[in-house]
Amino acid sequence: MTDFVRMVEVGPRDGLQNEKAPIATADKIALIDRLSQTGLRTIEATSFVSPKWVPQLADAAEVFTGIQRAAGVAYPVLVPNETGYDRALAVGVQEVAVFTAASEAFNRKNTNAGIDESIDRFRPVLARAAADGVKVRGYVSTVLGCPYQGDVAVADVVRVARQLHDLGCYEISLGDTIGVGTPLKARAMLQAVASEVPVSSLAVHFHDTYGQALANILSCLEEGVRVVDSAVSGAGGCPYAKGASGNVASEDVVYMLHGMGIATGVDLEKLSETGRWLAALLGRETGSKAGKAMAAT
Repeated sequence: MTDFVRMVEVGPRDGLQNEKAPIATADKIALIDRLSQTGLRTIEATSFVSPKWVPQLADAAEVFTGIQRAAGVAYPVLVPNETGYDRALAVGVQEVAVFTAASEAFNRKNTNAGIDESIDRFRPVLARAAADGVKVRGYVSTVLGCPYQGDVAVADVVRVARQLHDLGCYEISLGDTIGVGTPLKARAMLQAVASEVPVSSLAVHFHDTYGQALANILSCLEEGVRVVDSAVSGAGGCPYAKGASGNVASEDVVYMLHGMGIATGVDLEKLSETGRWLAALLGRETGSKAGKAMAAT
């Protein structure tokens, strides 16, 4: 494994959306600008969802127009429907992400719609994006378990991932939303999806609720995945998944990959500094073990 892994930094969106206390727009912009200087190639900037549902990201347009976009860095944003797509397009967004779940129960709690209905909502987004030259990434959540229905059938994960790919998503991120997965289950799920969607079009997104995220990532790397979602400082959680802890920390993933001889293009020192800066801003310790260790040496 002496090749390259592209990190998708989701801290500014997935990491911050679950914070209860309001975060100033200027601080969100500062976070993204700091991340832009670390060598990351993809930074998910914000979400154009209804402010009623995610008030923390009500300033999406101000954040996106306020950041200093670095050359060679993609700044995708989440959009739930055509309204969100219109708002994103108005501020010059060039890549969007759409989302659904492999669990029917989770999808109804999260989006007030069934899986098929949620996909129908963003069919026009994908059609318009293709015409507009806007790239679309797809998220499938609850791929290894759901807080409402428990186990999720692998066949459901495969079906939803294939649908998103067939509709035109260039990349499908497979998310263990509540962090219950273990390496063999993660591997089996990925193998099943990769039988229908090219592994080169797949990414993994693990939460670290039970401390399994790095092990799960490794098992998927061994199957050929080369795109990993993570959040600086391990920020985030899921507002719809009770007890779900943060995303795996970007710093910890980069430390592991570099130790394996896999390039990321990321400056780990700068990333760790940014993680500690964010943690201080949020009034807590960094959630990254690598970040803590590097601060102590």
